[in-house]
Amino acid sequence: QVQLVESGGGSAQAGGSLRLSCTASETIYKGNVMGWYRQAPGLQRELVASITGDGRTNYADSLKGRFTISRDDAKNTVYLQMNSLKPEDTGVYFCYDESLDAWGQGTLVTVSS
Repeated sequence: QVQLVESGGGSAQAGGSLRLSCTASETIYKGNVMGWYRQAPGLQRELVASITGDGRTNYADSLKGRFTISRDDAKNTVYLQMNSLKPEDTGVYFCYDESLDAWGQGTLVTVSS
């Protein structure tokens, strides 16, 4: 079973940026769809963005223009660049390999106003 390890979370002020990384323990096959989800306190986990093996991306409507997902299969890593952060972006961010139904342990992002 592939292991996904997220990093890059932490604290930021509103308007700031963070870049999350998700590194897989083994080769991420180019065909695998990878995604980022987040879960705010008291709320359900929701899709942030996903990316297919050929680079097609999908974003939550509310996040378009602020967040960018990308992947580097040579490094077995998926990234989430988060700009213009808002306090409502606070939550635990999870990496997900849709093709393998595998989740990372999550990384906490806290945005203060």
